[in-house]
Amino acid sequence: MPNIHMHYVVPGDDFTRAGEASADLKARLKKLGMPSDAVRKVAIALYEGEINLAIHAGGGEIEVQVFPDKVEMTLTDTGPGIPDIDLAMRAGWSTAPDEVRSLGFGAGMGLPNMKNYADDFEIESEVGVGTRVFMRVNVA
Repeated sequence: MPNIHMHYVVPGDDFTRAGEASADLKARLKKLGMPSDAVRKVAIALYEGEINLAIHAGGGEIEVQVFPDKVEMTLTDTGPGIPDIDLAMRAGWSTAPDEVRSLGFGAGMGLPNMKNYADDFEIESEVGVGTRVFMRVNVA
């Protein structure tokens, strides 16, 4: 399998389009014959990231690198940043506004799910600057 690079732009506050990148990547990985367990992990982790970009950051960008043995995803935004990453990583903790929660989003599981479904997870954030999340899913 050749190394493949994909770039996605996630619009902010548009929940009808959030999820397009993960759906596209899932379909591409299936066509490449990637094992279904790895495809599932990538799709879940990336979907959670897309929703977070739409809810909290006003959108952002995703870079994906597909290698024969792994899929690497980097999500970046210029949103408000995360003041307390440890708190944000707690399952159930959320800063999503009520209107977002009324749509079924913002349950506080985005970052924990991203970490749980990725084999490697790194997050960097600076208040007023933005956030960068790196995830790697191993293909085995």
